Amino acid sequence: MAFIYDYGLFAAKSITFVVVVALGLITIISAIARQKANKGELQLTDLSADYKHNKQHLTESLLTKEQRKVFLKQQKKEAKAQKKQDAEITKPRLFLIDFKGGMDAKEVSSLREEISAVISMAKSDDEVLVRVESGGGVVHGYGLGASQLQRLRDKGLFLTVSIDKVAASGGYMMACVAQKIIAAPFAIVGSIGVVVQMPYFNRLLKKHDVDIELHTAGQFKRTLTIFGENDDKAREKFKAELETVHQQFKQFVSEHRPRMDIDQIATGEHWLAAEAKKLGLVDELKTSDDYLLSQFENKQVIKVAYHNKKGLADRFSNAASLAVENAIYRVIETCKIPF
Repeated sequence: MAFIYDYGLFAAKSITFVVVVALGLITIISAIARQKANKGELQLTDLSADYKHNKQHLTESLLTKEQRKVFLKQQKKEAKAQKKQDAEITKPRLFLIDFKGGMDAKEVSSLREEISAVISMAKSDDEVLVRVESGGGVVHGYGLGASQLQRLRDKGLFLTVSIDKVAASGGYMMACVAQKIIAAPFAIVGSIGVVVQMPYFNRLLKKHDVDIELHTAGQFKRTLTIFGENDDKAREKFKAELETVHQQFKQFVSEHRPRMDIDQIATGEHWLAAEAKKLGLVDELKTSDDYLLSQFENKQVIKVAYHNKKGLADRFSNAASLAVENAIYRVIETCKIPF
C-alpha cells in the first residue's frame, strides 16, 4: 500500500509539473501568435469578374446542347472584342467596403486600412460604396469612423453609403458624410441623439457597510460615479456634457445634410427608411444589391477588405464573446414588438 501511495504521489507531482510547463508554453505561443495576428492583410475581390462568370454559368445551364455550342462560340468572339476594348478604354472603378460596427467601434481600425488602400489607387472618376450597418456606440469611435469616410471626400472621390439594415446614432453619423445615401425601405435610420445609462451601487454598498473613497484633482475630473455618492451639481454637469455632444452631433449632420430640418430630426428618434427619405435623411430607396447590379455594366466593381490574422487564443476569445453577444441579442429581440 505504501508503494501505491508513493507512486500516486509521484504521478500527481509529475502531472502537475507537466501541466504547469504546458500552460507556460501555451502562454508564450499565444503571445507570439497574437503579435503575428496584428499583421493583417488586404484582400481585393473582383466582383465584376464573379458577376460575369455567374451570369455566363447560369445562361449555359439553361441552354440545350446545340444552343450551348453556339453560345460558347459567340462568347469567345465577344471576349476577344472585349479584351481589345479594355486595352483601349479603362472603365471607372467602384470600390466596395463593408462596415459592420459594434458598440466599441473597434472595426474602424480595419476601415482605416481599407480607406487608405482605396485612396492609394483610386482615380478621380472612381466611386466608393460603403455598406454601413451599425446601431451606434461610443462617440470617439464613431467620430473617428466618420473622419475616415471624410478622407475619401477630401480626396475628391464620390462616396455613396448604403444602409441595408440599420445606421442609427453613430452609424448615421458615418452615413451622413456621403454625397449620396441609399437605403432598403425597411432599414432603420436616424437616432440623432446621445444617451448614457449606468448602474448605481452606492445604496447597496452602504447597506453592507462598504465605504468608497474617490479622490480627484479638478472640480469636474469625475462627475457621476457608479459607486460613490452623486449630487445634483454633478448630474447637471454630466447632462451639460451630454448636451454639448448632442449639439456637435447636430452641427455635424447639418453640415453634411444642410437641406434637412435638423431640429425636427435630431430628437433621438429613428425611422424606417421610407419615412426617413421624406425627412431628408436618405436620398433613395434601394438595396445595395440593386445598386451594385446597376453598376456592373459600366464599372469594374472591386471589394476591398482588410482582415486581421487571428491566433488560436483570439479565436477562442472571439467565439466566447460572440456567444455572449448572441445571447444578449436574443433577450433584446424577445422584448421588441413583433413585426
